[in-house]
Amino acid sequence: MRNWMLLLALASPVALAQAVLEVGNDSLLRLPTSSAVLHLQRLTVAERGTLLIPAGVSEIRVEELHLGSEARIALAPGEQPLQLWVGTARVEQGAQISARGARGTLQQPAQPGRSLTLRLHSLSAETLLLDARGGPGAPGYAGLDGADGEAGGCTWGKASRGHDGLDGGDGQPGAPGARVRVELPLDIPAERLQVRLEGGEGGAAGAGGQGGRGGLSKGCWLYSTDGATDGRAGQPGQAGAAGPAGQLELVRF
Repeated sequence: MRNWMLLLALASPVALAQAVLEVGNDSLLRLPTSSAVLHLQRLTVAERGTLLIPAGVSEIRVEELHLGSEARIALAPGEQPLQLWVGTARVEQGAQISARGARGTLQQPAQPGRSLTLRLHSLSAETLLLDARGGPGAPGYAGLDGADGEAGGCTWGKASRGHDGLDGGDGQPGAPGARVRVELPLDIPAERLQVRLEGGEGGAAGAGGQGGRGGLSKGCWLYSTDGATDGRAGQPGQAGAAGPAGQLELVRF
């Protein structure tokens, strides 16, 4: 009952100033999307838990944040930037904030990392990883194999050559890394925050199709037919280009 009341409160168009949100061990929780702005009194993501922030959320204010070991706050890819304001953060080993872009498919290009502004007033952690890499490109499609030739016949003559394999497709380009703005007080060493902004890897080249086997030879009563040559293998495609790196802006206050 308590969890349902919390979700209804978070789904309200008006941000709730006293909400407490907890994600359990090895659990995944997706925030509702009806409110673009959230104000949480306390947010806890336990060990190996994941909190998914939908693309429609544009601002989150958290008074107290606790990320357990290997816990994640994951931002869904989207064009709308997110502003994350944190008063006091306590972060365990391996925890991260992920704003990575989505992997491309044959139907959709890779998506860039989601732009983010992160403001931290207090941080208790050895390191906090902020992953805003671009999504990797889709691999190229594999070329089709060529059909086999037909064997020679005693009534129609020689065997037919195997058909050539088709060329493989080119890999798709990776997406750009995100634009990230980090605002830190002067007493927090910048080295505690590790930011990854690489562009997504280009998709692998598609393999060429195999050539078809030539028709087999055949011995007949009056004569024999020779076997035919195999078809040529298709050429592999080109690997996709890596996406450009994102941008980091560090602001001290």
